[in-house]
Amino acid sequence: MSSLVVQTSFIGDVVLTTPLIAMLAERGPVDVVTTPVGATVLRNNPAIRSLIAYDKRRADRGLRGFLRTAYHARPLVARRETGRGEPRAVHGHDREARRAYLAQGSVRSAMLALMAGYHDRTGFATSSGHALYTTRVEYRDDWHHARRLLSLGDWDMAEHADKATLRPKLYPGAADVADVDALLHGRPRPFVAIAPGSVWATKRWPYFDTLAELMAPDVEIAVVGGTDDAALGHAIVSRVRARWGAARVIDAVGKLSLLGSAELIGRAAALVTNDSSPQHLASAMGTPTVTVFGPTVPTFGFGPLAPHSQVVGRDDLACRPCDRHGPRQCPLGHWKCMRDVSPSEVYDIVKTIVLPASDRAHT
Repeated sequence: MSSLVVQTSFIGDVVLTTPLIAMLAERGPVDVVTTPVGATVLRNNPAIRSLIAYDKRRADRGLRGFLRTAYHARPLVARRETGRGEPRAVHGHDREARRAYLAQGSVRSAMLALMAGYHDRTGFATSSGHALYTTRVEYRDDWHHARRLLSLGDWDMAEHADKATLRPKLYPGAADVADVDALLHGRPRPFVAIAPGSVWATKRWPYFDTLAELMAPDVEIAVVGGTDDAALGHAIVSRVRARWGAARVIDAVGKLSLLGSAELIGRAAALVTNDSSPQHLASAMGTPTVTVFGPTVPTFGFGPLAPHSQVVGRDDLACRPCDRHGPRQCPLGHWKCMRDVSPSEVYDIVKTIVLPASDRAHT
């Protein structure tokens, strides 16, 4: 059986879809429709036969782009040799069994799978596109999202999956590894990665620069993020360099691809981050993660999955959680869910992961 997975949500959602993709690949070829950014994250994944990038907000915006993407998503159901020995896709009545899995639940995604010729379409019963599904799966609020996504392909497997099965996987390429090698300059000491960014303003913990200054005497720091995180990253790097010197901090903000960032995070002793995509990169690379949760909570299903990971948050606030994603501004104006999480509290948790007991006693 061949499968089509449609996942055009945020980077973290794309990463958490990889266990589903791996499971489906055991049954047959898997093609994936995702965003251009999602395609860069899924590059090199051996479980994926073909990646179809759907730039729904720019190049593929509108009906023409939608139809073009649906055409490219048609199943490559058989490969026959032409006279020149080149494989070609065969469409028509000789199609093998195939099913689409709507990991992103919009009506547009469901229509795309329908237009691509997938007569069997599976998605969550709560999704906006559910009327176009042939199979509707219960959305379990009490499950991690990786488990929920896995249930689209096999409910029983998802229900009994262990942590190793639920952990996502990413595959940095040779160029990503080389970029990280060059950035680290052969540094032998362990380091802690810090990822201060988030698309949602209220999910950005405000004390990463103070935390980095606290940690720098004991462990080197690597600051990770995209170009949009440049200001946040510069504040952290400048503070550490001013107090402890340039050798104590590695500035990786805007210098690596997403898979390059995953490679760097994979070499870190730990990652400290918000409830944002770097947490899921760390889960995929097996790096222990300390995640600061503010307006959101881990029970939404998006907590870290790497071994020895921990979460921090103010569980005593009646107003928390206030939003599924994180509002642009605190509805009550105080933002205590983030402001009341101290750098020393976070560092105490990091030390239990990174520093030997003898070193922790002297910090």
